[in-house]
Amino acid sequence: MSPEAQEFLHTFVSESFYYWASVFMLLIHAGFLAYEGGASRVKNVLATMVKNLITLASVGLAFFFFGWWVYNAFPLFPMAGPILGPWTNPEASEAIKAAMPYVEGSYPWSSALGPNNADHMTGVFFFAFALFAMTTASIMSGALIERVKIGAYVFLSIILGGFTWLVAAAWGWNYFGWLFAKMGYHDFGCSGILHATAAFFTLGVLLNLGPRVGKYDPQGKPRQIMPHNLPLTMVGLLLIFIGFYAFLAACVIFLPGYEGETTIYGTPVTLASIGVSTTLALAAGLVGAYISAKADPFYTISGGLAGIISAAGGMDIYHPAVVMLIAFVGAFLMPKVAMFVERMGVDDAVGAIAVHGWCGVFGAVVVGVAAGGFPQGEGIPAINLGTQILGVVLFAGLLGFLPGYGCSWVMKRFDLLRVSPEEEVAGLDLADLGVPGYPEYATYEYVNEQLPVAQSSGSTKYAE
Repeated sequence: MSPEAQEFLHTFVSESFYYWASVFMLLIHAGFLAYEGGASRVKNVLATMVKNLITLASVGLAFFFFGWWVYNAFPLFPMAGPILGPWTNPEASEAIKAAMPYVEGSYPWSSALGPNNADHMTGVFFFAFALFAMTTASIMSGALIERVKIGAYVFLSIILGGFTWLVAAAWGWNYFGWLFAKMGYHDFGCSGILHATAAFFTLGVLLNLGPRVGKYDPQGKPRQIMPHNLPLTMVGLLLIFIGFYAFLAACVIFLPGYEGETTIYGTPVTLASIGVSTTLALAAGLVGAYISAKADPFYTISGGLAGIISAAGGMDIYHPAVVMLIAFVGAFLMPKVAMFVERMGVDDAVGAIAVHGWCGVFGAVVVGVAAGGFPQGEGIPAINLGTQILGVVLFAGLLGFLPGYGCSWVMKRFDLLRVSPEEEVAGLDLADLGVPGYPEYATYEYVNEQLPVAQSSGSTKYAE
C-alpha cells in the first residue's frame, strides 16, 4: 500500500470513529426525552418531550454560529490578553501562532465546515462537540419541567450549551487551555467541566424559577410528586448509559499519525480500558444508590449515571478498583444530596443537582486526591488537588451558577421565566401545544366520568 493510501485509510478510520461515536451519543438525547417525559405528570408529558427535542435545534444552531468558535478562541483568555486584544496576533507568541488556525477553522464560514475534500476531521470534531453541547443543556432541561416557559428555556439552553460550558472546556479540556497547560487541570470525562457547570447553572435558574405548585405544604415541607411513568424514565436512563459509553469513547484522541490512543492531557489510554471502567462505574453506582436509597427505583437507576460521572474525571488513569470505589461513594451520597436540596426549598424535578452537580464536583476534585502527582504531557504540570479545586470553583461558580442565576433573574423581572399559575395547573400540554399527551380514553378522569353511564345502561364495558 502506498503512503498516500495509508494516510487516507488512517484518516478515514479516525473520521469514522468520531462520526459513529457521535451518532451513538444521540441516544443520550433519546434517553433524556424518555427520562424527562416519564418523570413529568400526564398533563405535561408532551410539552416536556418537545422542550427536550428543541434542545437539539437551539444548541445545535448556536454551536454552529458561535459555540465552536468559543471553544477554539477562549483557551488563552484571559491569561494572554483580552478576547479581542493582543493574543489574536499570531506574532505575539508561539502558542498564539499555533492556536490561531483552529480559531480560523471554527468560524461559521470556514471551508473546513463546508462540503470539501481537504479536511476530514474539523467537521467530525464539530459534530462530536455539538453533541456534547446538547447534552449540557439537556442536564438543565429535566430540572425545570412543568413550569418553565419554552422561550425562556430556549434562551437559557443557548447560553449554557452554546457559551458558558464551552469557555470551561476551552480552559480545562483543550490542548491550549491555560488551566490545563499552565496549572495541570485534569478532567478526562468532563465531570467538572460539563456536569458541574450545567448543574450549578441549573441551580441558579431554579432559585429564580421556584417550585412547582403544590410541591411544598403550608409548613414548607416537600411533597412527593411522582413520575407519571416511572418505567419510561428508567428506560430513558438506560439509553443515556449507552450514549455515555460513546461520549467517553469520543474523549479519546485517535488521530492519523498518532501512535495509539491518548488524551488531550498527554496520558495514554485505550478504548478497552474505557469500556472496562465505564462498566464498573455503572455497576458500582447502581449498587451504591440502591443501598443508600433503600431500593427506590428512581434513585437506583440514577445511581448508574452518578457512578459514571463520579469516576469520569480520572477514568483514563484509574485502576478498576479505584473506579469502583469512587463510583460507589459518589452514587451512595447522591440520594442524600438530592433530599437535602429538596429540603432547602429547591424543586429539582429529576435530581440533576445531585446527579450532575454533586457527582460532577466530586468527580473532578477526587482526581486530585486519587491521582495527585500523576504525570501528564511534556511540559504540563502534574495533577494536583489545588488546581482541581480551582477548576471546580471556576466551572460551577463563575461559569455555572452566576450566569444561570443572573440570566434567569432578569427574565423573572420581566415575567419571561415562568408560566402563569393557571397554565401550570391546567398542564403545559394544553397551554403550550393545545393537545393532550394521551387520548382521553386512556385517563382515569375519562373512565371515572363514563363508569356511572355504563353502570346505568347495564353495560359492563367500563365496569370490567
